[in-house]
Amino acid sequence: MIIRPGLRLKVAAVFAAACITVVGAVGAVLYTASERLEDALVNQIVTEELDALIARHRSDPTLPQPAGPNFAYYVVRGPSDEARLPQPLRTLAEGHHEVGRGPDERHVRVRRVGDTTFMVAYDEGPHQQREQDFQQLILIAFGVVVLVALALGYWLAGRLTRQVTDLAATLSSLTPEAVHPPLTQPGQDPEVASLAAALDDYRARIGRMIQREQEFTGNASHELRTPLTAIRTGCELLLADSSLPEKARQRVEMIETAAERMSEQIQVLLFLAREQTLGASETVSVAECVSEAAEPYRGELTRKGLQFTMEVEPAATVQLNRQALEIVLTNLIRNAVQHTERGFVTVSYAAGRLRVSDSGAGIAAGDLRRLFERFYRAASKREGFGLGLAIVKRVCDLYGWTIEVDSAPGRGSAFSISLR
Repeated sequence: MIIRPGLRLKVAAVFAAACITVVGAVGAVLYTASERLEDALVNQIVTEELDALIARHRSDPTLPQPAGPNFAYYVVRGPSDEARLPQPLRTLAEGHHEVGRGPDERHVRVRRVGDTTFMVAYDEGPHQQREQDFQQLILIAFGVVVLVALALGYWLAGRLTRQVTDLAATLSSLTPEAVHPPLTQPGQDPEVASLAAALDDYRARIGRMIQREQEFTGNASHELRTPLTAIRTGCELLLADSSLPEKARQRVEMIETAAERMSEQIQVLLFLAREQTLGASETVSVAECVSEAAEPYRGELTRKGLQFTMEVEPAATVQLNRQALEIVLTNLIRNAVQHTERGFVTVSYAAGRLRVSDSGAGIAAGDLRRLFERFYRAASKREGFGLGLAIVKRVCDLYGWTIEVDSAPGRGSAFSISLR
């Protein structure tokens, strides 16, 4: 998993990088300039000392050579004077030379005047020490600048992005069905105000879309309830007729039960479309709920010769909404019966976990990850509209139930739901 830095960290990093780059460049320029200035200063000092030595010798050749803590003066008139020179200085030509390395480095200036050679050697050790001290100072200053730039950049980035984070916090607290003040507020930066205005416009369009959807679902449910009410009323009138044959009475009772179940399912789908709960929780008999959910499919179970088993304790109860559990069970049992041609369909309940298993064709691994998508049907399953399992997942998510699937081609499927 790749963790991407937030806007505040990005702004802080850019600010710190800019400061560090500028200070680093200035430090490098200062260091390079100081080296050049130091070399020029040393050359100037050595040249001036050599000029003074020559002038002193011209005024009085018998005067002793001067001495200094960092300077050495040499006047070579013949082989004997040359033999007293330090070995590195004996072969130097006229001009400026750097002799030795590191702390032993010396700047030597050589000039010939007639038969006499004049030399001035300058010990660069103190300059080297000052140069090292200056380098350390630059490094320390650079480190301090890095820390200050990071801290200051993070603080400034927080100030710059505060309006954006406040806008995000406000947006996350909004709910589609409630009325909220506009996100655009006085005092916002132009960029943030533009973003807030775009979000306000988007909220308005979403609100209009939700209103149209709610009107559609309300109208559709009303139009469907009217014929269902007529069907149920007709069934009640037929059942009140004592002369109705028993076989016809059973048929009418089945129609009435189907109409009642359809009315309940319309109510369930309407609540789901509006992201509302289906009602209050109650103590529900699991065995009774399973039996009612399986009742519409008894005929299909008999036709296919499937063994239906209900492994539920008669006294088992659970505290939840009955309609929600019925819609889940109805869809899972229908799905199991629809995709099982031989064998069994079993519904079991224990320790708060409801399980619907079958001996059907099973589900391929590639289809499992998309199983709960709306209108998705596996390549091997052409029946249905691909909505049953999507509705099951929606109900489970709405009530915080956890649903798991264990399936493989050729060994059936098992849907397990934790109701706790």
